[in-house]
Amino acid sequence: MIVDEFLAPVLRHLDAQAPHLRPLFDVMAGEARFARSWLDDDLKRLPADASILEVGGGTFLLTYELAREGFAITAIEPTGVGFGAFEELGDIVLELAAREGLAPKVVRCKAEEFRSDALFDFAFSVNVMEHIEAPSVAIERISGSLSSGGSYRFLCPNYLFPYEPHFNIPTFGSKGLTERLLRRRIQTDKKIRDPIGLWKSLNWITVPQVKRMAAADASLTVDFHRRTLASMIERTVDDVEFAKRRAPWMVSAVKMLKATRLLSLASLIPATCQPLMDVRLTKLC
Repeated sequence: MIVDEFLAPVLRHLDAQAPHLRPLFDVMAGEARFARSWLDDDLKRLPADASILEVGGGTFLLTYELAREGFAITAIEPTGVGFGAFEELGDIVLELAAREGLAPKVVRCKAEEFRSDALFDFAFSVNVMEHIEAPSVAIERISGSLSSGGSYRFLCPNYLFPYEPHFNIPTFGSKGLTERLLRRRIQTDKKIRDPIGLWKSLNWITVPQVKRMAAADASLTVDFHRRTLASMIERTVDDVEFAKRRAPWMVSAVKMLKATRLLSLASLIPATCQPLMDVRLTKLC
């Protein structure tokens, strides 16, 4: 895979200079591989030097890779509540990118605060939209920075589905009720570095909310990619690091579904009823 070509030197640097970040790197390297694969068709349709906006650079592993591929990449990254360790790893990745003359442009602000005189051909985010305090404002700012025909594609949970993927817990309608019923489990989750901060960051976004946000702007069209669900489900079996963060019963269920070839039916499930949403907002004019 393309991403693996630069992960090795990053890993060597961490092992020598910051071994405490290795567990986080292992997780984020898997996320970078998945995201690059998820974006592949979109990137192939773009000009070689296309201008891309990444909403939520995180540890900048994917940002670094896209810069290596020749794209003019700008990343928004505020380092918010629940993500303290990301900043340290992200700074190291940016330093390594700068040594190669590939330092991307990084804008240190919230997505809701982003403004740009330049227009972008494409924008994307992966598991970021659910952490944005005011998603409607963020969509307005991001779509406003797209060139005509450009699109913003994002992947995030759909909280109409009764499952919270960061904590691997069932949900009970609202965030408040879920917290009251599962407070101890949420606050003592040892697999998460800052469970209280992470929980606080979640905005409980849903497919109907996104539809309303898009409808508020006549220059936008919205599409939901329902086939992505099958890819995410298969990842529970194929990606070891990802599987570690899923409940054992879920991994077993996915293995059974894959063996019976029922995963192909996942694309028939309406977007509103899926546990995640893969959204494309396209700027008409």
